[in-house]
Amino acid sequence: MATIEELDGETRAFRETLDRLQKTLGRVIVGQQEVVDHVICAVVAGGHVLLEGAPGLGKTLLVRTLADCMALGFARVQFTPDLMPADITGTNVIVEEDGRRGFRFHEGPVFTSVLLADEINRATPKTQSALLEAMQEHAVTVTGQRHTLPTPFFVLATQNPIEMEGTYPLPEAQLDRFLLKVVVPYPTKGELTEVLDRTTGTVTSAVEPVLDGEKLLGFQALAREVVLAPEVRDRAATLVLRTHPQNDEAPDTVRRFVRYGASPRGAQSLVSAAKVRALRQGRCQVDFQDVDAMALPTLRHRLILNFEGEAEGISPDDVVRDVLKRG
Repeated sequence: MATIEELDGETRAFRETLDRLQKTLGRVIVGQQEVVDHVICAVVAGGHVLLEGAPGLGKTLLVRTLADCMALGFARVQFTPDLMPADITGTNVIVEEDGRRGFRFHEGPVFTSVLLADEINRATPKTQSALLEAMQEHAVTVTGQRHTLPTPFFVLATQNPIEMEGTYPLPEAQLDRFLLKVVVPYPTKGELTEVLDRTTGTVTSAVEPVLDGEKLLGFQALAREVVLAPEVRDRAATLVLRTHPQNDEAPDTVRRFVRYGASPRGAQSLVSAAKVRALRQGRCQVDFQDVDAMALPTLRHRLILNFEGEAEGISPDDVVRDVLKRG
């Protein structure tokens, strides 16, 4: 068991490295401080991220730059209606060696560390489901053969909330496998002018790796060691249970507008994200504020509204905020 001095040293190295990672990303990504924080949090927690925002806000650039900063393998899949599951997972191809023909597995783009699923909601549910096993088990099964993916492995998916024609909403089972759903906002005027200065001139920003896969895995292990007091654990469980309309402590908005609440995986995601946030704040113990701060990105995509909620224009964010207000 590590001593207090060793834990302090590891925590300090954790903060310094992630602060350096954030600054490095800031050389390329203008603004979007909260978005960058949440993406880093999810990666360190070992989870996947769903980035939602209009085109042109830098979602793809953020994912590509993050992979460069971590010196990890990167692959991008542009999701389209004609994309097939084999285009993602890979397929068996016929090869001939020494006069003999046989099948050999040809790996798809999913065999990488950082997979960018660009505009994931443009593919059919059949193709979207190709990622389910990869996201949960870090493996894919093709013609009965199981193939393990590299470690670490992350899926960072993007989707456009504006244009709905020709899109297929993600199934609830797949949404639940994303640790966080991060909404990417429009930049402010100051941020927009800085984007113009950086991208329309002759100066280009290059990034250097800040950490590698081995160090990242060490940070993930360190985050799991963060202490979770029983009362803080109960707070996380209470918040998740309050998203269910049949719960006695659920607020009125949940009872009126929610059909299904967050799953137990949502509670796991909430605690994992809160542990990373605590470490980034220099603490080896999760506080109530860590749980509350990560409630919105971990729960918003796990709530299913009923017809009345959709008709009234209620958003899952409104519901989660009401849940937090209950104290």
